[in-house]
Amino acid sequence: MSFTEPPLWPSGTAPADTFCGDDNRLTVLASFDAEALAGDEELARITRFAAQLCGASSAAVSLVDAESQRFIVAEGLDTDRTARTTSICAHTMLRPDLLEILDTASDPVFADFELVKGPAQLRYYAGAPLISSEGAPLGALCVIDSAPRTKPLTDLQREGLTVLAEAVMRRLHSHREANTAGTQLQASAERLQFMLDSVPDIAWSAAPGPVFDYFNARFTEVTGRSVRKSVDDWREVIHPDDFDASLVKLERAMSTASLFDDEWRLRQADGSYRWVLSRAVPSSDDPETARWFGTLTDIHDRHQLSQEREMLAGELAHRIKNIFSVITGLVALHARGKPDLKPFAETLSDHIRALSRAQDFALKIDAGPEGNLKALLEVLMAPYGVPGHSAVSITGDDVATGAKAATPLALVFHELATNSAKYGALSVGEGSLSIDIIHAGETVQIAWRESGGPAAVPPTETGFGSRLVKMAVENQLGGSLTQDWREIGLAADIAIPADRLLA
Repeated sequence: MSFTEPPLWPSGTAPADTFCGDDNRLTVLASFDAEALAGDEELARITRFAAQLCGASSAAVSLVDAESQRFIVAEGLDTDRTARTTSICAHTMLRPDLLEILDTASDPVFADFELVKGPAQLRYYAGAPLISSEGAPLGALCVIDSAPRTKPLTDLQREGLTVLAEAVMRRLHSHREANTAGTQLQASAERLQFMLDSVPDIAWSAAPGPVFDYFNARFTEVTGRSVRKSVDDWREVIHPDDFDASLVKLERAMSTASLFDDEWRLRQADGSYRWVLSRAVPSSDDPETARWFGTLTDIHDRHQLSQEREMLAGELAHRIKNIFSVITGLVALHARGKPDLKPFAETLSDHIRALSRAQDFALKIDAGPEGNLKALLEVLMAPYGVPGHSAVSITGDDVATGAKAATPLALVFHELATNSAKYGALSVGEGSLSIDIIHAGETVQIAWRESGGPAAVPPTETGFGSRLVKMAVENQLGGSLTQDWREIGLAADIAIPADRLLA
């Protein structure tokens, strides 16, 4: 931490009247925490040099409080404190410049002072005032001797003593600034600690190794256990079925200094388990030196709700599949024994089965990822083919597609295809649709082009389907969708980050 050069009170200027009274002056004096500087080596060197410069046997840095003057460093003195009422420095500090007394015993103001009459036998005194940057008189840098003098200090000695007094004030100011910064840092650390202990998440940090060296209070509150020091210590609080798999992910993240993100069950103080989202980020991209900062967020209620929704979606999907099966059976039943209807029935049944498969993708049940985007689109577009006419063509790059991305993709293209079958190119026999996939860098571009059908007309109001498509593309896939209602048919361009497709 660096400090700016402390400001000094202008040389040759008397202290500010505002701070000459003790009420304000003592407040400023207390801010320097002078007790902590007692015996300070830097001030001691300055004091020794002041004595040598002025040819004096003794020198001191004195600070004057309400009742006394304290010599925080002294050279050649046997006492560290005298009464303020007999302090020559108490007079010096109120001056704009040096005070020099060649023979204190003959001086009408100071002849009866303790240091003059007492064993110290102070006969010569020269002092430079110590004035804070606010203008508060604090004390003096003084040189003293037991013998009176007949000649005053030379101009060089006077200037030197003044410069040394300024060096004393710089040391005092630097000490105060460091104390102030330390107090502010401590207060900031206490506020941060209070905040970390108040948040509902568990927060932790770890040194390289990893060696876990910090947990907020929430960890003990939730788990009822002391902090974990090593990775293996976490076995006590992570569900046995989750620990090994999560450890593999953590080690991979730490070996590459990359984001760690996982979900597992955390043992609670009562012995039950709750699902948490565990995340950790490295302080740098160097696996050897990076520190780690992590959080554990309770997602148990969300996890249970998600499971319940999946069960409900599964039940709904199976019921819909049953309906498709019934329809297929009815088509086959009514075509039985009627050779002239058999080709039509088989084509219709193929379309129904394709719709059923597309529905599986839309509900993400019993479908799973197809491995790449083209395969998914082929399944979704299969119901819209016409015998003897290639109504739909899918071209372009093979792009890997994860299970999470399959659901919003299925919803988007199922909605686009349904609208085309109702109002666009796929609503007429001569209409056609092309879908081109371009994987360019970190983005996947999907171009949807309809032609040969009715002129595309923008909707007069945004329906549920349009809102569903927008939400799926922008919110779930993090992409963008633009549409152009052309005379020859709808043109839609979808851009999706490639990493979102892999999710």
